Amino acid sequence: MSANVSARVRAARREDVPMMWELVLELAHYERLQAIVHNDPGRLAAQLFDPGAWPKVEALVAEVDGTIAGYALFYGCYSSFRGQPVIWLEDLCVTAARRASGAGFALMRALARIAVERDCARVAWDVLDWNEPSIAFYERLGAKRDQGWHGYSLAEGPLEDLGRSE
Repeated sequence: MSANVSARVRAARREDVPMMWELVLELAHYERLQAIVHNDPGRLAAQLFDPGAWPKVEALVAEVDGTIAGYALFYGCYSSFRGQPVIWLEDLCVTAARRASGAGFALMRALARIAVERDCARVAWDVLDWNEPSIAFYERLGAKRDQGWHGYSLAEGPLEDLGRSE
């Protein structure tokens, strides 16, 4: 896939956090997940930029016409079968007004370059099953839906119950 890319991608900086936070909220609204947002800009900044933060979270931002149009938030995992690192893409968000700017493609291309440089087995992420525009975008990049795997999570009450169990 090629795209007419007018976006410039760079590593996120601390001063980008307010705009990134606006995009986090926009993504939560788009995905109909506002009710589970418990983060805030200070915690996001700490996770991205404070030494010793765990896990080590990184972000790229895409600028179009000098303003942040989108971001990619990611961190490292490990594949025991492959014996290589994996990049987990937690968020890819391009503001609605800039979705045809090439910012999403530019962010994914930059992330792929990082993965290649770091000898990663893959870049992986989740996408909501109803999010057809995003699914179509990822498939145009050559991404394939994982077959035979189902995403699960342990959170809130059940996580606490299990963690406190004897």
